[in-house]
Amino acid sequence: MDGNKISKNLIVKLSFDFSLLIIDFAESLEQKRKFVISNQLLKSGTSIGANIWEAQNAESKADFIHKMKISAKECEETKYWLLLCKHSSQYPNSDYLLEKTEILQKVLNKIISTSKRVIS
Repeated sequence: MDGNKISKNLIVKLSFDFSLLIIDFAESLEQKRKFVISNQLLKSGTSIGANIWEAQNAESKADFIHKMKISAKECEETKYWLLLCKHSSQYPNSDYLLEKTEILQKVLNKIISTSKRVIS
């Protein structure tokens, strides 16, 4: 999937752009020597898009739904780490990333529910 295909698929674009934001945020955490949270955020935040990317070549509708559910779980985990940042006085503001996770969750949930209806 090249850059042109990214822009044509909403969830791929949203998750790819989110991954780039997470990379930047994780790097800012590392500069502040917040390595543990930075590492956790980098893993879960970029995993959302990686699983969505992989779902685009799913072997079946069930496989597609499974990969999207994994993305939704990773989104929840990312939200947890971001909430820790938000509520800790020692961490930078993460509100803009929390808003992005809400958008990702809504789109993922819609895709999953719609795909389940199609498969039933």
